[in-house]
Amino acid sequence: MKRIIIPAAFVGVLLSGCAGVVGERAVVTGTGPDDLLKLRAGPGLGFNVVLGLPDGTALNKQDCVTELGQRWCKVSLAGAPQVSGYVSADYLRER
Repeated sequence: MKRIIIPAAFVGVLLSGCAGVVGERAVVTGTGPDDLLKLRAGPGLGFNVVLGLPDGTALNKQDCVTELGQRWCKVSLAGAPQVSGYVSADYLRER
């Protein structure tokens, strides 16, 4: 149980520091303030979730690919570029 609590606390601190940083793109969930966009390890629903991104999180966009009709973009957190993964392009907007 402690293994889950420690990473969750780390992610909360990490994201709170990144939410206001301006990047190339920003996460847009469009479903409510408590919903999170899943940052995945690869371009598709079958890949593990790295973490959840709240609406407004600043991201640096890299390449995008299409998998099974869905466009996925490789992104990294603007405030922590070592944290990267893929998100659905449907939830990104220009900053």
